[in-house]
Amino acid sequence: MEILTIPTDAFRIFLLVLLRVSSFLFLFPFFGSPVVPARVKTALALAISFALWPVAAKTSLVFPEDIVSMVVYVGGELILGMSLALSARIFFAAVQLAGSIISFQMGFSMISIIDPQSGASMAIMSQIGYLVAVLIFLAVGGHHVILTALADSFFLVHPGGLVLNESLWDTLKILISAMFTLGIRVASPPMVALFLTSCAFGMCARFVPQMNVLVLAFPVKIFVGLALFGLSLEVIHIMVVRFTSQYGTLLTHMMQMMGG
Repeated sequence: MEILTIPTDAFRIFLLVLLRVSSFLFLFPFFGSPVVPARVKTALALAISFALWPVAAKTSLVFPEDIVSMVVYVGGELILGMSLALSARIFFAAVQLAGSIISFQMGFSMISIIDPQSGASMAIMSQIGYLVAVLIFLAVGGHHVILTALADSFFLVHPGGLVLNESLWDTLKILISAMFTLGIRVASPPMVALFLTSCAFGMCARFVPQMNVLVLAFPVKIFVGLALFGLSLEVIHIMVVRFTSQYGTLLTHMMQMMGG
């Protein structure tokens, strides 16, 4: 079918589908990375939008003719995609928070690298934990959960049928508070071990003043931090697998609230 023969209303529905899909993919931690070329992300968004277009055409409301309603429809699709992507970003931010805490306790606060995902400066342990979490998420089929959720979203939230209520904000607040709790729980074993190491060297400096604590403590804290951070990667693995298994339910719950 040629593009010129597509009815105007059907083409408008396609634009709404493209807005929802692209706003979700472009903000998702992996697909929205600047490392992925813009052409690849655009092609992926178009391919998914074309696949979901027939579904949205059957479930969509009557497309408005006035400018104000069209702007409301467009804004609703953008908000929906950004809200769903934010739920995943909050989880991966918990892993980054844990890595930042461990890096600070190890003395790596002055050592930072450029994050290819966001282009910002990030602690080295935070970057390692984040990349491991993303790879595990893709390995256990997290991208399949994303595609399934996008397909189900047009049944749960019709194009132009977004409803913002207090329950959605409460859910986002719970996720944000859980991010700090989860990050501290992941980083707690290295934090405790490094704290006890610092206490031990403090006692040595007290009882053995001749010992150069500053020179000896730094490599020991690095060794202890790296050893326990390696053990924490197994915790991150379990955490990502559990999150992936429950992520589809979380997205469905959020879309049910946004669908009214």
